[in-house]
Amino acid sequence: MGSKMEGTSTPAVRRDPYEVLSVSRDSTDQEIKTAYRKLALKYHPDKNASNPEASELFKEVAYSYNILSDPEKRRQYDSAGFEALDADSMDMEIDLSNLGTVNTMFAALFSKLGVPIKTTISANVLEEALNGTVTVRPLPIGTSVSGKVEKQCAHFFGVTISEQQAESGIVVRVTSTAQSKFKLLYFEQDANGGYGLALQEDSEKTGKVTSAGMYFLHFQVYRMDSTVNALAMAKDPEGAFFKRLEGLQPCEVSELKPGTHIFAVYGDNFFKTASYTIEAVCAESLEDTTEKLKDIEAQILRKRNELRQFESEYRKALARYQEVTDRYAKEKQSVDELLKQRDGIHSTFTIVKPTNISGSGSNLSNGSSSKISGEDSKGESPGEDGGSDGRDKSGKKKWFNLNLKGSGSDKRLI
Repeated sequence: MGSKMEGTSTPAVRRDPYEVLSVSRDSTDQEIKTAYRKLALKYHPDKNASNPEASELFKEVAYSYNILSDPEKRRQYDSAGFEALDADSMDMEIDLSNLGTVNTMFAALFSKLGVPIKTTISANVLEEALNGTVTVRPLPIGTSVSGKVEKQCAHFFGVTISEQQAESGIVVRVTSTAQSKFKLLYFEQDANGGYGLALQEDSEKTGKVTSAGMYFLHFQVYRMDSTVNALAMAKDPEGAFFKRLEGLQPCEVSELKPGTHIFAVYGDNFFKTASYTIEAVCAESLEDTTEKLKDIEAQILRKRNELRQFESEYRKALARYQEVTDRYAKEKQSVDELLKQRDGIHSTFTIVKPTNISGSGSNLSNGSSSKISGEDSKGESPGEDGGSDGRDKSGKKKWFNLNLKGSGSDKRLI
């Protein structure tokens, strides 16, 4: 029996994930992965535009794989069913990023179901690869091939490596001087003879080119998942700096066995072709460079751990800083108010009563006020003394009356 489920990111009714993927409870991880790929392609929304039920079936398949591809969630489900997952607050939108690179192309399709993601890989490309009907061109070690791939299409290449080359390590890189947008894909041999997507690297702008690379060097190499970074920064813009290294995800494949391996360059532009150059390099002659990469990967991981610890210290200091600045503002306001009150008290120590602006000079009570009033009267009749003081005051009078029209005032002042 299925159980009801709330939310838009999960199926309306949850069925047994083993039943959904048509696998047994003792199925291996590879068997579960293969079943998931086939069903996800079968119910791909782009291939079932006229069937509204396809998106729900697609969501159910992805939800089931989300459980069975995670060892801990699978153990919880096997022991106590959906109740254990509910108690652990499982959320498909969050866990979607943990499905592994093999699910990247399918995770992208969830944009149609309300989940923000990156661009998708064409279902036709994935299906042709899974059916083994793609054309594979050889890419010998130590050589490069340039080309142009149409939008939403892929060029496939076979890289054949010897046992010695496999032990030394292999690097496959793609660059575009035209700064085209593309994806570098790596496919594993599937049980039915086709190729299933195992790794994906989106091109990133580095200097004047766009590039992507895969490094199979017998030690853990990390790729930067910009989607994880973007989601983390969107949740906490102020802590964006501390999230810059959170997008580091370990590559699922760190070494290749002798034999032929399939890579592809996928045109990720929607409106134009992508120009590219792909090359395969053996690390045997690049031991120093390999060691430098190994060292820098370790340094970045240590730095990520340091940032996590520093973020905690920073946020505590930031909270303390906010507390101190808030107190600073309050203390400043308090001091300003106290000084203002003191000034008001100081001003009351006087025998002068407040002046009534609209009143006459009779409101002035002390001697100095009378004297000022008298001087003002003299200023109004500068010619009474007939002396030089009168001329000076007359001059001041004329200066204040420069804008007066007519000569009548001048005559009165002569």
